[in-house]
Amino acid sequence: MFNKLALLITIIGALNWGSIGLFQFDLVAWICGGAGTLFARIIYTVVALAGIWCIGLLFRSDAHAD
Repeated sequence: MFNKLALLITIIGALNWGSIGLFQFDLVAWICGGAGTLFARIIYTVVALAGIWCIGLLFRSDAHAD
């Protein structure tokens, strides 16, 4: 379950980066009132931690997958 949650958070973060790259629009910053707000920084940190967790998923065999 935790693996799927981490993957979902990472996908949402990737979509946010895609919106930044394509449209120069940061959805997280827009929702939180700016990229430097505490809430936005927490969201960015959670997305980064989920991405780091997903690195481990690359090296797991299918027998250990959820």
